[in-house]
Amino acid sequence: MTRRAVILVTNDDGVHSQGIIALFRAMKELGDAYIVAPDRERSAVSHALTMHRPLKVEELREHVYAVNGTPTDCVAIGVNKILPERPALIVSGINKGGNIGDDITYSGTVSAAIEGAIMGIPSFAVSIAGEKNFHFDAAAYYSIEIAKYALEKSLPYDTLLNVNLPNVKKENIHGVKFTRQGKRIYDNAIQETYDPKGEKHFWIGG
Repeated sequence: MTRRAVILVTNDDGVHSQGIIALFRAMKELGDAYIVAPDRERSAVSHALTMHRPLKVEELREHVYAVNGTPTDCVAIGVNKILPERPALIVSGINKGGNIGDDITYSGTVSAAIEGAIMGIPSFAVSIAGEKNFHFDAAAYYSIEIAKYALEKSLPYDTLLNVNLPNVKKENIHGVKFTRQGKRIYDNAIQETYDPKGEKHFWIGG
């Protein structure tokens, strides 16, 4: 019997997000897939590692683990402590919202793939550029196609893929293009608010 590739699936939207569930189902078609993901949403944590407290791992069901840490923590623990062997592929997503331009410096989704690439493991991140009613089935379909390529051909050393899809049905996507990271302009809006006690607080937006 042919040995199935071990695939690590993670994200920054949390272990219960629709995106990671769709991605996990897709990757199970190709190999022995495992979810190791944050126990809650960890968006915009970038490449942070948790070093000031111990981390806890909870097995939610077979092949699904929740970590009370960042996406990068999840990759480190998944590869070194949870998976039965070194994964052939790491896939991060499916993120609710695009990761384009300078987004990648903040994105926990992309940072998980970066951590995989640093480890020398073929890795890619998947995001949908939208705000609601996400078409996870389309992103899952293209994730399978990209994963097939990565498993069969591998990826160049120290290289990862940052995949962004429009939020449309699969039949409305007419191919894939490679490009380089662009520049994104943020408005850097900082909202000043006050709590019931009159204390000042700030909310950072992008």
